Amino acid sequence: MAEQVLSVDDPQAFLGGLLDAARGRLTPQVAATSLTVVRQKSLADRLIGRDGSISAITLTTRGSVMELTCSPTGTYSAETRRVVRGIIIARRSQQLREWLEAFALRIAALAGEAVDAPDAGAAALQKLGISVSGPTVEVGDDTVMADLRTLPFKLRGSLPPAAAASTARIVELLLDTLPRVSGDLEANAFAERTATVYLPDTLRAYLALPVEWARSHVYPDGGTPDSALAAQLTVLERAVARMHEAAVRGDAEALLVNGRFLNDRFPDASR
Repeated sequence: MAEQVLSVDDPQAFLGGLLDAARGRLTPQVAATSLTVVRQKSLADRLIGRDGSISAITLTTRGSVMELTCSPTGTYSAETRRVVRGIIIARRSQQLREWLEAFALRIAALAGEAVDAPDAGAAALQKLGISVSGPTVEVGDDTVMADLRTLPFKLRGSLPPAAAASTARIVELLLDTLPRVSGDLEANAFAERTATVYLPDTLRAYLALPVEWARSHVYPDGGTPDSALAAQLTVLERAVARMHEAAVRGDAEALLVNGRFLNDRFPDASR
């Protein structure tokens, strides 16, 4: 199968491509009994006989149900459930990248392939014939407010829960801060740089990590990629909170001091 790139920013193309790739690896009988698709049909879909948009894909294997859903706003939710005699005994929410690799592994197992090699998840995803591109983490200079508003929704399912919550709080603070400092050239520059460089660069650095490595790697100091991301976001959130407080008070000096702190704290951000 030729490799195709599926972008999570295009939910219908992503879900449809994932479904086609999975079916292509399985016999028709196995695909029919293990893969379930839920579609939402609009009135227009019904009138012209279209299948409708995919809202969920479920993979059912012995003792397990994997489900990936997508809301009308493009928010993904991934979950794996353990089932015994039709009763759910455990359920686990997963990051989208983790779920995709586990999904690919189970498809490979159903196709009769070995799945116990190192980096088996990434290899299984590649054998499925797809390369998944993550969400676009861009906040443009000319579209900063609109891009900030959509950023938390794009990232749902791609970050650890605590990091996703921190990112959402940072975004809310920036959305309220930016209009307040629009009349101060230097303070506005610091706030915009936080929105367009410091925050996106921090998120992109984490999202670029290989999934298996990010899940299992431990740094010499005992930290992990998840804890490193959390620490960086904590620093950023505290600084943005101080920036917001200064903007609410109209404290120009505090704004500049805090902006310079961020500039020093994130020296490697792209310029």
